[in-house]
Amino acid sequence: MAQSPEDMARTMIANMPAKTGKSLDEWVAIINASDLEKHGEMIKLLKTEHGMTHGFANLVGHAARGGVTLDAAPSPDLVEAQYAGPKAGLRPIHDALIAAVSAFGNDVELAPKKAYVSLRRTKQFGLVQPSTKTRLDLGLNLKGVAPNGRLEASGSFNAMCTHRVRLESVSAVDAEVIGWLREAYDAA
Repeated sequence: MAQSPEDMARTMIANMPAKTGKSLDEWVAIINASDLEKHGEMIKLLKTEHGMTHGFANLVGHAARGGVTLDAAPSPDLVEAQYAGPKAGLRPIHDALIAAVSAFGNDVELAPKKAYVSLRRTKQFGLVQPSTKTRLDLGLNLKGVAPNGRLEASGSFNAMCTHRVRLESVSAVDAEVIGWLREAYDAA
């Protein structure tokens, strides 16, 4: 399974002393002592004066600004909260989509967010979002595929997706929708 951003950050933090000579806390103290406030300035300092690679410098910059969070795992409560109350009737559609995607391979990562669930492989290929009380939106990354019928251009729905499919029932999760999901998965 692909590593989550949090897992990647944990790995980098664990490797930081061996790769850079200091722990994350020591690097953050150096940044704090510099009185730099802009992220780009922090990265420049770490790369030019300390020979740090961009990845480590970026992580230190985010940590210095309080932007690194390493929760143990995404809370399953995020998904529960999405389908609480008036959107509860949409949960079977969500479950049908997740079951279909999970069958594609063991490299599928489900990353729940506050308002949607990101579908990832090596990169995000889709998302599942309960948008209204009666409609769940499936966002897909299908670059180069022309919108057609139910497969709409994403428009203002979500900038992380090229297309959107509006789903109002479990029966709408049909072979056509699963085919689009598979195409997005294969391209990720």
